[in-house]
Amino acid sequence: MKSILVLGGAGYIGSTTVYELIAAGKHVVVADNLQTGFREAVHPDATFYEGDIRTPGFLDSIFEKEDIEGVIHFAASSQVGESMKDPLKYYNNNLCGTEVLLESMVKHNIDKIVFSSTAATYGEPENIPILETDSTKPTNCYGETKLSMEKMMYWTSIAHNLRYVALRYFNACGAHSSGKIGEAHNPETHLIPLILQVPNGKREYISIFGNDYDTKDGTCIRDYIHVTDLAQAHILAMDYLSRGGESNTFNLGNGVGFTVKEVIETARKVTAHPIPAKEEARRAGDPSTLIASSAKAKEVLGWNPQLDNLETIIESAWNWHKNHPNGYAN
Repeated sequence: MKSILVLGGAGYIGSTTVYELIAAGKHVVVADNLQTGFREAVHPDATFYEGDIRTPGFLDSIFEKEDIEGVIHFAASSQVGESMKDPLKYYNNNLCGTEVLLESMVKHNIDKIVFSSTAATYGEPENIPILETDSTKPTNCYGETKLSMEKMMYWTSIAHNLRYVALRYFNACGAHSSGKIGEAHNPETHLIPLILQVPNGKREYISIFGNDYDTKDGTCIRDYIHVTDLAQAHILAMDYLSRGGESNTFNLGNGVGFTVKEVIETARKVTAHPIPAKEEARRAGDPSTLIASSAKAKEVLGWNPQLDNLETIIESAWNWHKNHPNGYAN
């Protein structure tokens, strides 16, 4: 039986996608260097290879041993702040890793890849909601390397008949319904898990960076998308390529924005904890509003987010964090 190779399948979104692929009856091979992923997050029914995609011969050996139908690529560094302090790490991991991957795919005649890109490719938005046709002017190194990965796939597709789908996510959040896997970053930079550290006794308050944006309550607006809905989009994208679909790019969001204060208030309701908040100065480079138009993904891929209620998203995240206050270190 042919397999899907999931690179970075021990990470947050990767492991959720593996769980959903296996639930859909697919055979899955996972490769991860475990620098930011966790062995405990890998589904027990997946075939696991520990290694780095930049290591010469590592991917070749997997393609030689396993009958791989297509690749889903999550293996990349993804912290905006870190990318500005250590840009060369991001060029090395994200771009060099993708170059080695594409060379190996071409060599072994693997012609389908679904790639986790990011809304950070757009930079400051021209329009709200953001469309796939809007200009891409990243304001950080992370977004720049993801955009470069997209371009690398584009030119490789022209030269070698590779077909790809780039999925530009907005804010991934929530946790898998099994309660076995969830978000565990060190350091944590995402808003919802940071908020939930307060009722978990990990921090005294949550910081709100900026209260003077041109929004209804002065705080930033973001589009939050449940990680399981993201996983389903990857499966639909691979199915689309398997049916002969041409290379394409899709936004993944709910098309609805929530302010930072609204997210905190919903977390207070879900956790029944006061969650003190402290207003601080704006952070450099934070756009006031980021909301996706996902009309194209819905129309072309047939994607239909099922877990788009903010309370549902935070309930699933809280179910994971309260039972795993130290992530996978339990």
